[in-house]
Amino acid sequence: MQLRSDVTVKLIKSSANDIDVARAARVSTQGGQSLGDGGKSEGLINYLVRDRHGSPFEHNSFTFLVEAPIFVAREHMRHRAGWSYNEESGRYKELEGVFYMPDGDRPLVQVGKPGAYEFQAGTPVQKRAVVESFYSAYTWSYQAYLSLLKRGVAREVARMVLPVGLFTSYYATCNARSLMHFLSLRTRSEESTYPSFPQREIEMVAEQMEESFRDLMPSTHAAFLKHGRVAP
Repeated sequence: MQLRSDVTVKLIKSSANDIDVARAARVSTQGGQSLGDGGKSEGLINYLVRDRHGSPFEHNSFTFLVEAPIFVAREHMRHRAGWSYNEESGRYKELEGVFYMPDGDRPLVQVGKPGAYEFQAGTPVQKRAVVESFYSAYTWSYQAYLSLLKRGVAREVARMVLPVGLFTSYYATCNARSLMHFLSLRTRSEESTYPSFPQREIEMVAEQMEESFRDLMPSTHAAFLKHGRVAP
């Protein structure tokens, strides 16, 4: 059994750049002539984001391979518009015993009510209880899973004893517009027009995706930041 306190996001392939955003926008006024070199794109992209003209940001794609706990994948897959997913299946493969354990800096105590709450570190007793309880539950459940498999129980049945802290892997493909919407909801930033309160573990996924977004589409990313991290 392996315990992890991180998530990994790998950019597998992409077809994403700022010029294609400008070309997609200019086709409305230039028709086929928009297939030129694209011209200067920063000002046009800034205008598109500012005035919420979103469709030009859909003509590109990012494909990521994500390794994260099941509870993170379920949050991620709530994002449906502009996203496609394929996940490993416990029906067809034996699942590895890799589980999520919050690191020592992860806040544990929620104070306040939904929509107006914050998290606090927690006491040493609470931190110790988390580690001990997680380890005990993971050990028992994974041994039970392996025992069921050895007794000939089908994978699709045996997997039912496993908790949502188990790691899964999945492909996630999106365009820049859907990615910006995801980032606006799943990251915290003082520069955001609208506050967001993401769970820390999905924010870890979003932060790594944003690095790829910034590197491949710097003008689009800059406009996204300038206008309050609001998706067009």
